[in-house]
Amino acid sequence: MSEKQIESIRTQLHDGGYKLTPQREATVQVLIENEKDHLTAEEIYLLVKMKSHDIGLATVYRTLEMLTELKIIDKISFTDGVARYDLRKEGAKHFHHHLLCLECGDIEEIEEDLLLEVEKLVERDFRFKVSDHRLTFHGVCHKCQTN
Repeated sequence: MSEKQIESIRTQLHDGGYKLTPQREATVQVLIENEKDHLTAEEIYLLVKMKSHDIGLATVYRTLEMLTELKIIDKISFTDGVARYDLRKEGAKHFHHHLLCLECGDIEEIEEDLLLEVEKLVERDFRFKVSDHRLTFHGVCHKCQTN
């Protein structure tokens, strides 16, 4: 786990008027350690509970909502309708994109921002100020195609 990431999040929390309490830090640690897994709140809670035995599910939910409001994490929902949490890359202006395999359920991240030109077009042609965007491609991954 990166101390640099923890310090950056501590600063973001402080700037938002919050402190990095031990319970919040345990939640952030779980998010950092599992950043490729797109965990649900319940999955995060079970992992946090192993680090901080006295933490409650409601505390984890409140922490996730606060981190979402501060744009430290993103709350996403794929085809199953369950909210999942994804750590926002440091310095990222936008949510990153995903490839979702409809066969095995694997989720791959695309770090490149593919929609900058589309955003400009939307802002120009529709006079709509874009603050963020989300894009998920649904299909079949290479591994499932070869099986």
